[in-house]
Parts: sequence; C-alpha cells; structure tokens
Amino acid sequence: MKTIAIVGGGITGITTAYALAKRGFAVTLFERHRYAAMETSFANGGQLSASNAEVWNNSATILKGLKWMLKNDAPLLVNPAPTWHKLSWFAEFIAAMPHYERNTIETARLAVAAREHLFEWAAAEGIDFDHKREGILHIYRDKKGFDHAGKVSVMLAKGGLPRRAVTPAEMTAIEPTLAGTYYGGYFTESDSTGDIHKFTHGLSLAAARLGVHTLYEQDVTHISTNGQQAVVMVGEGAAQTVHTFDGVVVCAGVASRHFAAQLGDRVNIYPVKGYSITVNLRDEASQAGAPNVSLLDDETKLVTSRLGVDRFRVAGTAEFNGIDRDIRDDRIQPLIRWVEECFPNINTRSVVPWAGLRPMMPNMMPRVGKGVAPNVFYNTGHGHLGWTLSAITADMVAGVVAGAMP
Repeated sequence: MKTIAIVGGGITGITTAYALAKRGFAVTLFERHRYAAMETSFANGGQLSASNAEVWNNSATILKGLKWMLKNDAPLLVNPAPTWHKLSWFAEFIAAMPHYERNTIETARLAVAAREHLFEWAAAEGIDFDHKREGILHIYRDKKGFDHAGKVSVMLAKGGLPRRAVTPAEMTAIEPTLAGTYYGGYFTESDSTGDIHKFTHGLSLAAARLGVHTLYEQDVTHISTNGQQAVVMVGEGAAQTVHTFDGVVVCAGVASRHFAAQLGDRVNIYPVKGYSITVNLRDEASQAGAPNVSLLDDETKLVTSRLGVDRFRVAGTAEFNGIDRDIRDDRIQPLIRWVEECFPNINTRSVVPWAGLRPMMPNMMPRVGKGVAPNVFYNTGHGHLGWTLSAITADMVAGVVAGAMP
C-alpha cells in the first residue's frame, strides 16, 4: 500500500485525505493546530456558491482597487508598500486578464461538479453542518452592477449553472427580511450554505474511520523529495522528527508557496485577508429578522449565511497586506453597519469577529495536480472559493495520485 503525506488540515487537506483514503492509500495528515479547520476554514462566509465563480481578473477590479487604496473601510484594500512577492503576483494577475471569461466558465463548471461529491460525502458520513438549500440571492443597487451580472450569468450558464434575474418585488418575496432599495437581483436556487468548520471537522472524523492517521499540533518545517520518497520534517532542533512517505500532497493554504519552493516548484499564492462576523441571534426578534436565504451584495462585496436558528454569518472584503492575521476594528465595523442597515431587526450586541487568509493564485484558479518531482502533488490556492471547490479538486488530485502511484 502506498503511503501519502498531506500537509495541511483545512478544508482542502481533509477532503484530499478522505478522497485518497477511499482509493485505498495509507494517508498521514499533518496539521499544526490542535484541531482541523482552525485557520481559513474556521469562519468563512459559509456559501457553497457556484454563482460566485466569476474570477477577479478584469479592469473593473483594478480600477476599484486604485480608488479604494487609501480608504480603510473599502471592500478591497491594498497596502501600497511594495514587496517583490506582491508585485510579481499583481503582474501575473494582470497577465491573466485575457483568460477572464475562460477561467470564470471553468470555475463554474468545477463548482457545479463539486456539489455532487460534497453532498454525497455529507450524507454517507452523517455530517451535520447547518446545511441550508435555500439558494443565493445576488443583490444590486444600480443598473451598472445589474447589467454586469447579466453578462456574468451568460458565462455561468456555459459552465452549467442556471440563474435568473429577479425584480425588487421578487427579491422581497424571496427574502422578506431584507431592507433597502435595490435595482434588481439574480437568484441561484441550486446554491446553498453551511458551516465550513462543522463540515471539515465531521469529514476529518470520517477520514479517521477510513484509516487516515492525523497528527495534530505538528508544525511541519521542511519537505523534501528524491523522486522516490518524500521526507516531512516536524519541529526544530532536538525536538525534530522525520517522517518518510512514498508521496506528498501540499494543501497548506498560504504556506503552500513556502513548501513548494522547498520542493522545486513555484506556486505563487498570495495571502488575501478576509473578515467575518458571526452575529448571535439571542432573541426571537433577531431570529425572525435574520434572513434564511443567503445573500451576496455586489457593491459591498459581502456574503451572508444563516447557520442554524441562532447564528448569522457575514463575511467579505479583500486585503492585500502579506501574512497579517490581525483583526482590525475599522474592517469589522462596516460589516456590523451593513447588518444594521439591511436587517434592522437583528440585535448586534453579540458579535464575534474573525479574520483569515485566503490562499489566492494570480489567475484565481486552484493549483491541482503534479509538481516537478513525480511523487509531489498540490491541491491549494482556491482563494475565496475554497469550500465551494474543495470536494471536486480533492477528487481530482486523488485521481492524479492514483494514476502516478498505482
């Protein structure tokens, strides 16, 4: 039986471990935290959103980034201080702009395919993750945003995802609790939401039942390979331990770039920080005033999900500031104000803030497949669609590993 190491216990690492175990591999997973899904997979927006498959590589994104650069509460914030990594990433981001339509269509196709795997796994393993299949409503405050959404819908349809335009009256019928004035919206009935942390934890237990050996609180410091064996080093100095495997899959989020360099590969991931708040709905009025349908506000770039009866998640923003996990109040306050404006009956006295680093490739497409060495593989760089795409990319990389190491 071939032995495979997986570095990283977030959503991509756990789904990859599960997919490989189902194919009969002996899998060992390394995670530096005490539990699975404690970083970027802990408190994201909660959307399984094929309708959010549009990549960011277009001129509008660049213009907005320049306009918002000095505005602390802007949806997109770029620290103007230059670094070689940031400059090279943005150069490749611009170079990928001609592939905007192709990559959007491909992302939609992957997102639609991912649903089948994820829903099947959750049902087979009995995973409760506050799943709501109420659809996702994209809301637009002006004609410009609504018209652009129409063009995106054409691309999504080519990727196999239907969605329909809705009037303000129809928006009210879909989600009666939503306050404000809107030009129109687009509704994707097949999208859904849930708690990524609950799902990842549940799947980690299922993977363990399949024989996956998960080593928590193991800080991997170095990975190497001679093409036949992969060596994973954990810890420093006298406390260092060395593990040897037939192959390795890197699913290490924003650390994947560092490990890839050790293995002779270039994986140009940049850490794009996102924020979320979880509003505890502690009274009946708040529970009745919170939406059941998931939303995406195109103007503010915020997404929502209802997690069970008593939690409401709002997430979004994109911050280019390197490895920085600080939770800034000036980035959290706009999320709270948005809740109070759009859902005035929600009491916001109990709000839990969070920040995480999305591992984002310049072309907005995940890195899935082989490295230079024949026994090195990657499943990383999913950006803002990590959960949405994780099940299909895990199945894809497991198939690649099975083909290369039967």
